[in-house]
Amino acid sequence: MKKKNLTTNILLKNHFDLKKMMQKYSKKITEISNLVSGTVASGGCVFWCGNGGSAADAQHLAAELIGRFEKERKAIKSIALNSDISILTALANDYSYDIVFSRQLEGLGRPNDILITFSTSGNSKNILNILKKSKIMKIKSIAILGNNGGKAKKLSDYNISLPLKNTARIQEMHIFIGQIICDIIEKKFTK
Repeated sequence: MKKKNLTTNILLKNHFDLKKMMQKYSKKITEISNLVSGTVASGGCVFWCGNGGSAADAQHLAAELIGRFEKERKAIKSIALNSDISILTALANDYSYDIVFSRQLEGLGRPNDILITFSTSGNSKNILNILKKSKIMKIKSIAILGNNGGKAKKLSDYNISLPLKNTARIQEMHIFIGQIICDIIEKKFTK
């Protein structure tokens, strides 16, 4: 029992140490939040996407904007591109899983929209492809990444690249960053 408590204590310490590390990203998170808020104010849509646990984060955060984060307000246009299983499976089957996000952005996106991607590696082909598509469509892109950013770092207009290798810790910080973004956006649209 003592050994299990030791493991839990180490994991808790690691988590809280990372939250302290996140303070150095405060300015960048604020800048990104203001950028997303400007998109919302101009009537644009916030698109989110990711794979696996990052897909769950994308869905969660899109729901925070469509519904509410903490306060009552008007709905904010927000779509998680990994949510529609019919679209995902049709595109993966008829084309390739590599284009499941970029093809949706092509059909739904407009130049005044914004894209937020999550990737623990920064090297997922479908994430790289949607970042390339966003450039072609003149849609601003934000990549929230782990492993120092991978290839996605260079393809995104804005990014937060966490110097972490552990997927669980990266995802903990991704949802933390995403919720800060939602909180800042909501405060700007709640009076």
